[in-house]
Amino acid sequence: MFYYLWISLLLFFVIVGIKSYLIQLENGLIVTNMRDQVSWGLYIANFTFLVGVAAAAVLVVVPAYVYHFDPIKEITVLGELLAFSSIIMCLCFIVVDFGRPERFWHIIPGIGKWNFPYSLLTWDTIVLSGYLILNTFLPLYLLYSAYYGKQPRSGVYTPLVLLSIPWAVSIHTVTAFIYNPLPARPFWNTAILAPRFLASAFCSGPAIMLLIFQILRKFRKMEIKDEALFKIADIMAYAMFFNILFTVAEVFKDYYSQTAHLSQMRYLFEGLSGHKKLVPYIWTAMALEFFSFMLFIILRHKPKKIIMNVGCLLIITGVYIEKGLCFIVPGFVPDPLGEIYEYMPSFHEVAISMGIFSAGLLIYTVLSKPAIEIMRGKLTFRGKL
Repeated sequence: MFYYLWISLLLFFVIVGIKSYLIQLENGLIVTNMRDQVSWGLYIANFTFLVGVAAAAVLVVVPAYVYHFDPIKEITVLGELLAFSSIIMCLCFIVVDFGRPERFWHIIPGIGKWNFPYSLLTWDTIVLSGYLILNTFLPLYLLYSAYYGKQPRSGVYTPLVLLSIPWAVSIHTVTAFIYNPLPARPFWNTAILAPRFLASAFCSGPAIMLLIFQILRKFRKMEIKDEALFKIADIMAYAMFFNILFTVAEVFKDYYSQTAHLSQMRYLFEGLSGHKKLVPYIWTAMALEFFSFMLFIILRHKPKKIIMNVGCLLIITGVYIEKGLCFIVPGFVPDPLGEIYEYMPSFHEVAISMGIFSAGLLIYTVLSKPAIEIMRGKLTFRGKL
């Protein structure tokens, strides 16, 4: 009963999102609050966040198949399905951000005309497409083997697992490279951006996975050991430390140097010329990330699920705010002519974003149900090969 109510709720938000997108298609991007001064908004912010969620699947794959940590092997497929769903959502956010979505074919490999290897958007298309293929084939192969009662052949999955590790790093690294070579956007123009992206990804992505795994364990009777959950949480604690360290290093560099580039950082943390819409958001995000880090330090000495779950919620919220609008918008404010335009998403942007997130959750829900039954041995091939 709960399963169908959940599906119905997701379908409702998907329909609301489609309706809002049709209005955007009819009227153009003017229905959003993006303008010439701030040309990237909530869509690209969500894209950046979800690339990190997809990349974080490697934190499940590496302990399971590289270090042979057996408790995590039970949840590897679920982590890869989350990466698959996240990439689908990333592509959807790219499409809705297009002013002319019918031109999406330009970035399809083999069909579109690429400016390769000079265009970083081309590189991003390659790594995202490749990662999507990896996270389609690998879980399908593992589920196929389980369905037919076969032992997965290491000669098949081991090369794919080893390839997925640098590929997961590459999708977020290339995404960071889209931002940081832009000299006219000094807020993004920093060499530390790629490791900062990876550190935040290895916090928020596993936090989402931990919550999902516990929900599945409760409602789908999935056998997931606490040992596996706490091992992932332990890795997250280190990642959050580096995420906070890199952020503080960026803030120190801009404030201590007192260059003209400080204006964008100042707009974010204290406001600029009376414009301070993002100030409460960034300080909230920083507080949530700091308190989540402290909770995960406590978790190492007192492994309790309530501490872990609260810490996960704080991490997801904090990273989503910091890596979303608080990262995208300050890169445009003030613009090269000194004009300040304060961006906040419109209703249509929020509705479309909720529709895409709901579609991603719907895909994950539908795929995870048979996957769990196969992994539990309840759904197997009973005929003769």
